[in-house]
Amino acid sequence: MGNPTTKKPNWLLRRPDPDAGARLFCFPYSGSGATMYERWPRRLGDAEICLVQPPGRQNRIREPHYETYERLAAELIEFLVPYLDRPFAFFGHCSGALPGVEVTRQLAAAGLPLPRRLFVSAQVAPHDGPYGGLLEQDRDGLRKTLAELITTMGGTPSDALLDFGLDLLIRDVEANKRYIVPAPPDIPCGITAIGWREDQEIPFSLMGGWHEVTADCRSVLLDGGHFSFLSAPEALLAEIARDLKTDAEIDRPA
Repeated sequence: MGNPTTKKPNWLLRRPDPDAGARLFCFPYSGSGATMYERWPRRLGDAEICLVQPPGRQNRIREPHYETYERLAAELIEFLVPYLDRPFAFFGHCSGALPGVEVTRQLAAAGLPLPRRLFVSAQVAPHDGPYGGLLEQDRDGLRKTLAELITTMGGTPSDALLDFGLDLLIRDVEANKRYIVPAPPDIPCGITAIGWREDQEIPFSLMGGWHEVTADCRSVLLDGGHFSFLSAPEALLAEIARDLKTDAEIDRPA
């Protein structure tokens, strides 16, 4: 038996607001933690933005890596259930979109509440992957990419910081490679597939597969490059608010 006094891991960077009308759970992408959303607002209309923090990074650095999206989803759901008591949705960019897919699949299999929508940014549909330049890079290439990422997020890529973050990035990339979905999955909720006009990593032309996994898929192409979402551009927030508002109001009393 486990130790009953063992503290359960906290999968959210901030405690959810019990007064929020809806919740948008945001996943970080490979090599990053929840603080990558620091430039995002805390609310979008009456929807609270909740930042998901997987183990093995930042304030959970001492916890073992999840290794697969299936395991990540199973452990996260156990934590999330109390916070699925109102309309909610998932957002993820690049590899960060795939855990939202797997969480949704496992919620459906367990008969638990489902998200009103999946917002997937710069990622191919799961049955069209694994796909992405990171998946093809060796250790030196990943180290260079990590340096670029740290710079993009406003940091300074020192050798110590690169050494510290490289193993995490490698483990996250391996988890992405392991997520094999051979046929279009049945996603029991609407999807907003968001591409970026100047994105060379995941071209918008490769994102058409999302229309194969749900009858309710809306595709959006925004100005910007692969990392433009980090600054929470107004056009992106408007697209999310558009669909969140519509879905949240389904359960709202008249």
